[in-house]
Amino acid sequence: MAVLSLSNAHLAFGHVPLLDGANFSLETGDRVGLIGRNGTGKSSMLKVLAGLEKLDDGLLQLEKGLTSVYVPQEPELRPEATIFDVVSEGVAEAKALRARYEAHDENDDLGWVQERIEQIGAWNWEQRVDETLHRLGLDGERRVGELSGGLKKRVALARALVAQPDVLLLDEPTNHLDLDAIRWLEELLNGFKGSLLLITHDRAFLDNVANRIVELDRGQLRGYPGNFAAFQAAKAYELENEALANARFDKLLAQEEVWIRKGVEARRTRSVARVQRLHEMRAERHARRDVQGKVRLDVATGESSGKIVAELENVSKRFGDRVIVDGFTGTILRGDKVGLIGPNGAGKTTLLKMILGELPPDSGTVRLGTKMTVAYFDQMRDALNLNATLADTISPGSEWIEIGNQRKHVKSYLGDFLFSPARADSPVSSLSGGERNRLLLARLFARPANVLVLDEPTNDLDIETLELLEELLAEYDGTVFLVSHDRRFLDNVVTSTIVSEGAGKWREYEGDVEDWLQQSQRAADIKARQAPAAAPAPAPAPAPAPVVATKRKLSYKEQRELDEIPARIGALETEQKHLQALLNSTELYTQGAARITEVTNRAAEIDDELLALMERWEILEAK
Repeated sequence: MAVLSLSNAHLAFGHVPLLDGANFSLETGDRVGLIGRNGTGKSSMLKVLAGLEKLDDGLLQLEKGLTSVYVPQEPELRPEATIFDVVSEGVAEAKALRARYEAHDENDDLGWVQERIEQIGAWNWEQRVDETLHRLGLDGERRVGELSGGLKKRVALARALVAQPDVLLLDEPTNHLDLDAIRWLEELLNGFKGSLLLITHDRAFLDNVANRIVELDRGQLRGYPGNFAAFQAAKAYELENEALANARFDKLLAQEEVWIRKGVEARRTRSVARVQRLHEMRAERHARRDVQGKVRLDVATGESSGKIVAELENVSKRFGDRVIVDGFTGTILRGDKVGLIGPNGAGKTTLLKMILGELPPDSGTVRLGTKMTVAYFDQMRDALNLNATLADTISPGSEWIEIGNQRKHVKSYLGDFLFSPARADSPVSSLSGGERNRLLLARLFARPANVLVLDEPTNDLDIETLELLEELLAEYDGTVFLVSHDRRFLDNVVTSTIVSEGAGKWREYEGDVEDWLQQSQRAADIKARQAPAAAPAPAPAPAPAPVVATKRKLSYKEQRELDEIPARIGALETEQKHLQALLNSTELYTQGAARITEVTNRAAEIDDELLALMERWEILEAK
């Protein structure tokens, strides 16, 4: 049953129709991901559903008694209030009812009040608020005015979640959240009893949360069952068919245009119906909204840096009593693509500045490479002068820029990033958040650099631009440092990760985010399995004998087994990645139940085999 719906909805911004006769319904229990290019009107549609904006035409219908909560990208919160007070606004009815019941007013119908309290769980509203604050890592005593943008987003999210509404409307909920908070949010939304509609460009988040994808494309809303992976397969097929149909139509139109322009004799005998049909085809072609072009990215690498970009030996850094980096050792080579992962405030920026030689360590040594040219993508867009034009931002004082061996006009270069020539002289202040990020990318790639530092480049970028940026960075010859909470983006770009493990400890892992998660989980499993065995042995102290025994030389068979373990683990991990890709694709689910069972069982077997190999490796190395 639909809890809300749009019928023949029309909404325009200036001359651009955002909704053009669109239809949409949100069913009970739906978890819908709303996607589309930047500027297509996704946020405007969410505001319409939240009752904050009105349609130009069409009908919005809501189920009677429906409660909904909307969380915008930039929430408005009372700066003088504490976090606890602001989050408690989400349970305002529960607070009022319990206070009313506790006041014992004789004129009140306390029976109804008690019934309503039981219905909405108002007896323990403080516990609900405290639990939500704890899960989102918020201190209820802090003042909202002291918080960063990321923490304010968490507060707004907490206020919405404690309300337990029928419908939750979220605009970019993962922006500014770290990986742990995103994973927790996934679990929470998957357990949410109401209906959910969210806008996000985080593909892994969509895969883990959404059960339906709705795309806003050229004023129309098209629904696709399943998660984002299923949508991609269906959309590719749909676009291919659309391109073929448009090509056939354009060919027929061209033939008719040739016919209408024939000589005088043909004009005397031409069919009135055929002329009318031509006029209709012209009108149809004029009204057709083609797929928006794709961003064309290129980057000037400049001169290669030295082989070693940075070598850190036992470096530490603290600010006051807080340890940010404690004894980190690592080497970054030319061509490495390194992802820095950690909760907000862990010190990713501090560590990055030490790696690049911009901040000296308190102890330890940092050896920097040669011929390094660094270009930065700034998360907070501080590098953009809002009063400058787009053209001056890209190429101050010149109409031309050099990209590698090419010389391009600045308007042509801006066109590669989907900015029309007419907008080249517009001020930066006129751009949306996603457009400003695109402009920053344009500026970044216009500068010759062999080291790219990207701090949250994925915020506000649409999915197609993200995929093209991934391709560019994968082919980039220089070194990349990437700070991001977008797991899919990290997985598709990085070759290694540097991860915060708390208390200033950082550890380097080979591979992508999934590799890090698997390696850290295995280590935790091994530690957990060994802990019970160590517990029952706190007796006397004849420890020297076992120590001597463990230092014996491995037998030939054991040494050979130890040498082969890394290759066996590598082969299993490769097979595991292949099976995981199958499980995430739609292709597997067309091959029958037997095949699905086979792949699922084998994936589970590999986990057990890997754990056994890791345990055996530990035992042999201990010898």
